[in-house]
Amino acid sequence: MKVVFVAPSTALRQAMSASDTRHDLERGSALTPRFDASGLIAAVATDATTGEVLMLAWMNAEALAKTLETGQAHYFSRSRQALWKKGETSGQIQTVTEIRTDCDQDALWLKVKVGGDGGACHVGFRSCFYRVIVDGKLVEQP
Repeated sequence: MKVVFVAPSTALRQAMSASDTRHDLERGSALTPRFDASGLIAAVATDATTGEVLMLAWMNAEALAKTLETGQAHYFSRSRQALWKKGETSGQIQTVTEIRTDCDQDALWLKVKVGGDGGACHVGFRSCFYRVIVDGKLVEQP
């Protein structure tokens, strides 16, 4: 899954209004992720087989590069300000089967096969989205 991507420069970001650049961004074959001001991009992980949403995490350029290089999901922890390989301590390694980007390349979608107990949430649930909002309150509904 070795892929090389080019991080957009400030000049490229400023040129996004140009129709040819926008076309390249939205329809071209070059991976040019648009990281936010903190150098991060949102990454949604779903189960490759069922499509279930497992988690939302953040990637910096290094996490994305490691994911592409190894085929295993790496993320950037905003609270710890550190790169982390998902499942390194829990055994819930996420093997990436496909990565998609949205139309303007500012969000990623990882389809993954989860190792270990098949969970993704550090609280112990399969999905980090285990609560439903009912009448303004959170109700666990894994």
